[in-house]
Amino acid sequence: MTVTYTFDVFASLDGYGTHSGDWGGYWGKQGPELLAHRLAAYRAEQRMVFGADTYRVFAQLLAESTEESEVRDAWVTRMRNLPATVVSNTLEAPLDWPDATIARGDAVDVVARLKEESDIPLRSHGSLSMNRALMAAGLVDRVQVTVFPVITGQTGTEPVFQGAADFDLELLESRTLDGRAQELIYRPTLHV
Repeated sequence: MTVTYTFDVFASLDGYGTHSGDWGGYWGKQGPELLAHRLAAYRAEQRMVFGADTYRVFAQLLAESTEESEVRDAWVTRMRNLPATVVSNTLEAPLDWPDATIARGDAVDVVARLKEESDIPLRSHGSLSMNRALMAAGLVDRVQVTVFPVITGQTGTEPVFQGAADFDLELLESRTLDGRAQELIYRPTLHV
């Protein structure tokens, strides 16, 4: 039996995962409902899966943050304390993450093995190129997109699905958080 793998990502309405502007974290659109919902989603036991680049960004942001910064929101602290697998052929142990291990090799092979061996669900936040490859390989069971009400045509960076294969999406859940952000959870199927 394989466990569920969720690709969890934030995006602007025009599909960017990050920005180079002065928006701030969450594009400045977070609220108490969003933060509480994120914490609830991360409360359950699960294993995080990160690509090396996303791990490096998270580790650097956390190292440079203060206790009061939004980088250390309760859900992020919970995420950091979940067991994690970092797929990398370049990083060396020890990692600056409480319960992280490095898995060497191709992400598709690593995640296929994790799905077979894990007794808890798998989740990845970010790791865009890795998750696009995992989707193409049919290993992503859920795509959880939180869409923030902004268009970042000038400052958007990292298009979430740029270069991805074509997919049909079955909407499983949707909700509005704080009256503005949309969370959409889909089951992806490769479009052939």
